[in-house]
Parts: sequence; C-alpha cells; structure tokens
Amino acid sequence: MNNITLGQYIPGDSWLHRLDPRIKLFSLVILLVGTFIIPISADLIPIITMVAIFLGMMILTASAGIPIKKVINGLRPIVFLLTFTFFIQLFFITEGELLVSFDFYLSVASIGAILILFVFYNWSKKYIKFRILYFLLIVGLIFFVQAVLPYISLYTYKLDVYDQGLLRAGFIFIRITNVIIMTSLLTFTTMTTDLNYAIESLLKPLKWIKVPVDVIAMMLSLTLRYIPTLLGETEKIMKAQASRGVDFKESKFKDKVVQIISLLIPVFVISFKRAEDLGNAMEVRGYVIGAKRTKIDQYKIGFKDIMAVFVVTLFLAIIIMMRIIG
Repeated sequence: MNNITLGQYIPGDSWLHRLDPRIKLFSLVILLVGTFIIPISADLIPIITMVAIFLGMMILTASAGIPIKKVINGLRPIVFLLTFTFFIQLFFITEGELLVSFDFYLSVASIGAILILFVFYNWSKKYIKFRILYFLLIVGLIFFVQAVLPYISLYTYKLDVYDQGLLRAGFIFIRITNVIIMTSLLTFTTMTTDLNYAIESLLKPLKWIKVPVDVIAMMLSLTLRYIPTLLGETEKIMKAQASRGVDFKESKFKDKVVQIISLLIPVFVISFKRAEDLGNAMEVRGYVIGAKRTKIDQYKIGFKDIMAVFVVTLFLAIIIMMRIIG
C-alpha cells in the first residue's frame, strides 16, 4: 500500500515546488504527448531519446529534493506489468538479426522439477518480502529446468531472441517508466489545492461551451487527494483483521473472496463517511458549486515559469521534427 505514490505530496522548497502549478500541469501534458509521439522502434535515435528523457527525469527528481527511493517505490506496483510487457516484446517480435535461440524440453524430468518448484514456492512465499520478484525468479527457474532437463522428452519448443525484439522491449519498458515518473513528480511537488487551481485554469476555455470546469477540477483534485487516504485506511483495516487471525496471503480462493468482501465493505463505509464529512466541511466554509470564489494565493507567471514552458515546447518541437524527418 505504501508503494502507491499517486496523490502523495512531499513538502519542500525546491524550484520545482515553487513553480506555478499551471505551468507544471501544462509541462506534464506536453512531456506526455512528446513521450507518446516517439514511435515504438528499434532504431537507435528513438531509444537514445527515451533514455535521455529518463535521465532528465532523474535529474529533475534529484533537483527537487525527492528521494530516488520514493520514485522507485512508485514503480513497484507495475513491476509485473513491466516484466510481462518486456518478455512479450522480446520473444514475439521475430524481426532483425537472431541473437540467441533457446531450446526447451517439456519432459518427464522437467515436469517433475516444475512440480517441486511449485510446491516450494507455495511453501516459501509467505517468508519472502518481495513476492513479485520472487515469483518472476520462480518463472525463470521453470524455463531453466526445461532447458537443462531433456530426459524422456514429451514436447520440444524454442524461443528466439532477435535484436529488434530486444530493442523494442527496452524501449517500451523505459517509456512506461518515464510516464510513471512524470506523473509522480507532479503529485510529489504540487499540493491538492494548487493542482485543483491548475486544472481549473487550464480547462477554463471549456466554460464557453457550458462545461462545469470548476466541478471537474474539484472532482479530479479530491480523487488524487484521497487515494493515499483510502489506501492508508485499507491498510489499517487489513492489519486489524490480521490481528484477529485473518490471513490475506495464505488462504484458499473461496476464503480470499470472503476476506476481500469483508475488507471492501468497511472501506466503502469509510469512503461515504469521509465524503459526508468533507461535504459538511465545505458547506460550513461557504463552498457553493459554480459560485465565483476568491483565492488566498494569487499566482503570477515568472521567469522560471516562462523558461519551463520554453524548454518543454522546444522538446515537443524537436520530437515532432524527428517524427516528420524520420
């Protein structure tokens, strides 16, 4: 639960914290557009560009005083997705030069070894902290025993690794990582109230076509704000139930369904209670949907903000030119 970084704000006084929230949100949109404009390719230039974006995000993270460990923790929930995507691209793209070929044997010996691995995994996983990595290790061992135990072979198959597949797999891996880091940096350095102001400001032109921009902005900002809160409440409920003997990890499927229901019901109750408390608090403070409001903090575009817009716009222009020329 603590690995979910979306919606978490880390207090600080760095230049990125002090940047106008409208500029930060605008820059994020431009960076995301530029990242997705880069074509999925095994060519050297797109891959170097994606790596350069990753290094740039790391520099931004360090300059903002955000712990690198915090960013890495934000990637943990998608480790399985990243790994799955990587291997799908690696083994199913058969273009380019063949780098290596693996022969696998589904034999009596390998089936026996796989069964032993499954039994060992089910017994040992409760003692392992990083279960996703442990699961991936077991999957790797399953393929390994199929490669080294061909005795009494029943079926043979092979997996080929091509240079195009390897490069594309690495490209997609870095792209997804960059997107997660970009969005995390916004929430790490921007308070919910500032983010609400930024969303409302950037969507203001939609008011001309009668779109309730202020309501949309409030909904989005409150959603981001309460993601960490609800996750924290969920973790408390899980610990309370675990202290009463509930085991969320080592139960049968039927028991897990019952446990999840017993977890979801109090979470929904807490969500509605929080929503009611929030609504009452906003009403007491005079909040009226659609009413014109004044703000304590009046943001002004400064030199740093102009430079930030210039840099991200230049970045997007370069990416578009590369796409047109390439």
